[in-house]
Amino acid sequence: MGNEEFLKKCIEIVRDYTDKHLDKSVFGNYSTPFDVYIVWSCKTLQNNKALLSTSLSDGMYYEITHNGDKKEIYVDAYKKFENRCIKLEE
Repeated sequence: MGNEEFLKKCIEIVRDYTDKHLDKSVFGNYSTPFDVYIVWSCKTLQNNKALLSTSLSDGMYYEITHNGDKKEIYVDAYKKFENRCIKLEE
């Protein structure tokens, strides 16, 4: 699978996953429009990895890995709970 094909598939996977798992108590029972964007991607040999998110304020992000040897794609869905800054002593 080429890099462009993989990234297109990633966007499709995240869009489908988000449509199926969208929190109806927050976003309602209607179709909420949203964008899917690629935060980072890498291709090494026959494998690909990408980090993606959406324009929704649900705190979710996605890690998608393509195993070129097994012809499989793995999806990890994460929710950000906190973002804090820790100052380091110099």
